[in-house]
Amino acid sequence: MAGDEASVTAADIARMAGVGRAAVSNWRRRHEDFPEPVGGTATSPTFSLGAVEAWLLAQGKVAELPLRERVWQQVRAAGDDLRLGEVVAEAAELLLGQGRPHTVPAPAWELIRRYAEEEGGPQAIRFLLDRYADVHSRRLAETPAEIADFMAHLAGPGARSVLDPACGLGVLLAAAAPGRRAYGQEYDDSLARLAQSRLALAGAGDEAPAGGRAKTGGAPEIGGEVRAGDSLRHDAWPDLTVDAVVCHPPFNERHWGYDELTSDPRWEYGLPPKMESELAWVQHALAHLAPGGVAVLLMPAIAANRRSGRRIRSNLLRRGTLRAVIGLPPKVASGGTALPVHIWVLRKPTADDRTPSRVLMAEADLGNLDAVAERWREFHADPDLDVDRPGESRTVPIIELVDEDVDVTPSRYLGTEEQVSAEGYLLLRGRLAERLGRLATLVPEAVPGTGQELPSVTLAELERIGALAVWQAGRFEIDGSGDPVLTDRHVLDGGAVETRTRPGGRVRIEPGDVVAAVGAGGLVTRVIEESGLLLGPRLVLLRPDPDRLDPFFLAGFVRALSPGATTGTQSGSTRFDPRRAQVPRLSVEEQRRYGDTFRRIFTFEAELRELTTSGQTAATALTHALAAGTLAPPA
Repeated sequence: MAGDEASVTAADIARMAGVGRAAVSNWRRRHEDFPEPVGGTATSPTFSLGAVEAWLLAQGKVAELPLRERVWQQVRAAGDDLRLGEVVAEAAELLLGQGRPHTVPAPAWELIRRYAEEEGGPQAIRFLLDRYADVHSRRLAETPAEIADFMAHLAGPGARSVLDPACGLGVLLAAAAPGRRAYGQEYDDSLARLAQSRLALAGAGDEAPAGGRAKTGGAPEIGGEVRAGDSLRHDAWPDLTVDAVVCHPPFNERHWGYDELTSDPRWEYGLPPKMESELAWVQHALAHLAPGGVAVLLMPAIAANRRSGRRIRSNLLRRGTLRAVIGLPPKVASGGTALPVHIWVLRKPTADDRTPSRVLMAEADLGNLDAVAERWREFHADPDLDVDRPGESRTVPIIELVDEDVDVTPSRYLGTEEQVSAEGYLLLRGRLAERLGRLATLVPEAVPGTGQELPSVTLAELERIGALAVWQAGRFEIDGSGDPVLTDRHVLDGGAVETRTRPGGRVRIEPGDVVAAVGAGGLVTRVIEESGLLLGPRLVLLRPDPDRLDPFFLAGFVRALSPGATTGTQSGSTRFDPRRAQVPRLSVEEQRRYGDTFRRIFTFEAELRELTTSGQTAATALTHALAAGTLAPPA
């Protein structure tokens, strides 16, 4: 094929062949004729695309290399990762009938045209955008599609114009764009161009040209415009007011312009603290709203109660601007990390507004997004309406919020001491019964064993032969900025990750790693399935070679067979020596059989933990309701 200069990673090869990465590792080990690396590193090598394609075809691993993979590898070959955005942006623009090829080589453009003719222009653009997002998933904090749609619904159906001042690849802006004039801004020029193309799809539907042939009359209608630049320092839309703003701003940005923007007129509710860039984005959004307009922002949960932001939160509440705070499950809303997040819904007051007296607090998950959106619509239409739903939503008097802490964390106000109505109790009871029924299906199965002790091997030996790597994190300061940090508390209690620190010099956890922590009840292990976390103090990280060690097998037996933890006499901290721990010496196939059962055990434990918390909440709420007379015993 043309353009054999392209190179591929093991992950790319797995996609090409439709297999997992473990299979590619096995091929490299078992087949002497597997292509040698042509670049990369020892742990992440790259291979010649032409050589890999020839090998896969010769071995019968694929009948034909998928066209989409040939397209992507040619795009990757056109520039390094720093220029990849420019190449993808130009390819998307060409598919929309805009411009002529400059960065995209002729062989790559020919393949892109073929793919677009087979699958359609819009599908080809989406493929390029999605694959680019996948390559840069660690750098890009994109809003999940379900959350983007939810935020667009919260912005309201009556909005005729919408702005996203930190639009990234344009997922959120495109969700809010249909039927509205859309405006966006993004710091990175390539990302701004990619967001423009995504916005074009939102406006043009499936009418985009397939091979660079523009529609009659020019480029397709895009329904809006995205400009490049730093929104806080250099606003590309200085005089624009819109009916709605949607935004997933960068979290914990340390260099957002605090020193340069101290006297900026946008800080109507107070100067944002240097370490609270999110409150700068909140006020930037409000500055672009027309009176009566609505802003919907995805915020880190810590912004709800950080002491440095109390004054601004208080002013937002007292003036009736902050109208709702909605909690979201961490993994649903933060790109795969365990960072807890909230959605803030704000409304710019009008001259005739009566200052509202209550704020909507809610907790949402993928199963009740529509219900929570309906609660917001009801409350937005009538701020005096009682829309309380036990465990889901509650309207809280502002006077309760503007205390010393000004804490607007929803879970704090959806707690156990609220009265439960008869209708609410039936709903609560039904949910608990459903969870109890599901718990029964999660109890792991097992059969009688032989009772014989399995031959074992120490982790030190596994580390020596390269089947395992071991890391331990020393003590360091967690300063509240940077990347999320997994701590021993999160491992022991199963809670969401809220702590953050700068990533310099820290161990970054990868999916499939096993993390161990020691608590009062002994050693606890956890297999990490999310990305983006840093290893916290007092934790041990075990990174198995997936071709030789099943991570759940490792986690289960290390927990069960590890020597007793020791307690330091001076610090009082508990310690675990991982290299003394042992696991059975079993084949990978047998490991996976054990690992599957350990996975079920860990899932059962997590559900049992959550059910215990929910059950205690229900019991306390019911007790208070009986005492208050809102509920009575059955006849």
